[in-house]
Amino acid sequence: MTHTVLLALDTSTEFCSVALLSADASSTDSTASAPRVWTRHEATGAASSTRLLPAIRELLAEADLTLADCDAIAFGAGPGSFTGLRTATGVAQGLAFGLDVPVVPVGTLLACAESARLRAPSTNRVLAALDARMDEVYWADYAWDVEQGDWRVVHPASLDAPDRLVLPEVPFTLAGNAAAAFGARLEARTRAQVIDAEALPNALPVAMAGFRALRAGRTVPADQAAPEYIRDKVAQTTAERMAAKRAHAVRQAAGEGGR
Repeated sequence: MTHTVLLALDTSTEFCSVALLSADASSTDSTASAPRVWTRHEATGAASSTRLLPAIRELLAEADLTLADCDAIAFGAGPGSFTGLRTATGVAQGLAFGLDVPVVPVGTLLACAESARLRAPSTNRVLAALDARMDEVYWADYAWDVEQGDWRVVHPASLDAPDRLVLPEVPFTLAGNAAAAFGARLEARTRAQVIDAEALPNALPVAMAGFRALRAGRTVPADQAAPEYIRDKVAQTTAERMAAKRAHAVRQAAGEGGR
């Protein structure tokens, strides 16, 4: 039986995450094809760039596969750690060039939604929200399309203050780490039907969402793979850092005054 093999990478967080998915190539649905999946997920911090290629080799050996068996490379495209996004993009490009296979960029917020659904299959509406630092939130809104068997984007990936998110008007799951990072300042935390703080970007949901994208033809050539930063600036200016510190001090003072 011919199988489609997808290699997925994600280094958008402090984890180095790799997954291999092998599914029946004749199937049009990753669930119906009962794919075999192998994963490696390690807390590496800044060492992801040096750990990623060895992790890929180890996972291929575990699955008794080679790079030549891979039909596409998926990667967590962002938003997330700027260095991590560049690492995953560069490795995905290099491998895809060498293998002459397409690349499947998968947004990390979409990976949060996919992770929430993997953890709770009845999940059909997800507000994905990640701590973007600088007192901001990366967020997006997704609805599960039963007929298509895939996610529909209700609101695309955006960057806003925690009180500026547009919340779904129907019951939803809040996925990601923003609830823990911002607490009551994030209105979505009190409005969500379910809070899944463990639904975070990693290679497994990237592989599952990437497989559907591959089957649907949503791929790019290696030279067109690019990170999705959302925030244009990599670092704050001195003035912005001082302003953020002052805002933080004001919030702390207000909190103490309210007790």
